[in-house]
Amino acid sequence: MITSAEIKKKASRKYTDYLRDVAVGKTFQPIEIPCDKKASDTIAEYQKEFNNIRSLSKEVKSYGYTICWKTVKTKMLGTQGLPSKIKFETAEDFERFLQKVKEVDVFRKNVALINGKFPELQCWIEKYPLKVIDNSEYWSDILKVLGYFSKNPQPQLYIRELPIEVHTKFIEQHKTVIGELLDIVIKEKINTDEKEFEKRYNLRCDEPLVRMRILDGTLAAESFSGLDDITIPVSIFLRLQIPISKVYIVENKVNFLTFPLVANSIVIWGKGYGIASIKESELLKSSELIYWGDLDAQGFEILSQFRGYFAQVKSLLMDKTTFDKYFENDLGTPSKVNVELNLTTEEKNLYQYIKANNYRLEQEKIPQRYVIEQLKCLLD
Repeated sequence: MITSAEIKKKASRKYTDYLRDVAVGKTFQPIEIPCDKKASDTIAEYQKEFNNIRSLSKEVKSYGYTICWKTVKTKMLGTQGLPSKIKFETAEDFERFLQKVKEVDVFRKNVALINGKFPELQCWIEKYPLKVIDNSEYWSDILKVLGYFSKNPQPQLYIRELPIEVHTKFIEQHKTVIGELLDIVIKEKINTDEKEFEKRYNLRCDEPLVRMRILDGTLAAESFSGLDDITIPVSIFLRLQIPISKVYIVENKVNFLTFPLVANSIVIWGKGYGIASIKESELLKSSELIYWGDLDAQGFEILSQFRGYFAQVKSLLMDKTTFDKYFENDLGTPSKVNVELNLTTEEKNLYQYIKANNYRLEQEKIPQRYVIEQLKCLLD
């Protein structure tokens, strides 16, 4: 025989659908739970099960479920009454049994509050009624945030700068639900390709930095008041326009710091796959680009990625001669990349050889004199 605990469990599973009906104002329809479990084989156990199920019934407590009985003749118990189904006849019965009366009342009020401000959120409410409940105490402030963004969909401010009368950390603490709602309220203004909250909803963020050295003293003096080692936010670098012809991208920090001076040029510390952050740079689009990475599988994979952004990228010191001259039998990190890379024939042959053997020649193991010599050959 079904137990009161099992009835509670099955009724709880119907709660979400009940809330959906409440959200749309649907007239309550009795909720039924079928009973297909057999009774125990002994009178003592049967009586125990009978008392258990009846103890929480509407017949005893004046609210809750109604038991629909059927008479069954069994071999062990003779003729006995068994429940055929459990029925909640009113919304009050259902809510009181689940101890959700206050919760549902607050839910109704919040649904009215949300729809009063943003009726376009009705579908979201119906899909996620439990999220409405989970955020019961926050809806007033959430709606303030939505109201601001509906009028200012591209604020370009840091979260803490937004002129919204909520706690300073409120938006940061409720990004998930606010984000879901903003996707609906300002859907035409969001950056759909972005996952990060600030970028998706046109806010300023603590963005990555680009570090570069000005390799031309005259250029440093004329454009940067003599500064030759500069770190700036990505968004500023993307708009940067200075009179140069070449840009070198170097992965290793020491090699970046010791890169030789070159006229009309800058060198950027690439930081591995972080080069993706500067792929929209206007400066790089119009410059000759030279990439110098480690002679390992990842180095060539980054080169391929970078060349995917800028077709004019050439490699520096990533050739078989350099590898054979300075390789010290070091092993790298195995690569699981199986796609075709955007490499020249010479680069591809070396990449396949290095990848197959998991070899690695780090940039810093190439002597400075050799770097200067090869760079001079490149420039000549």
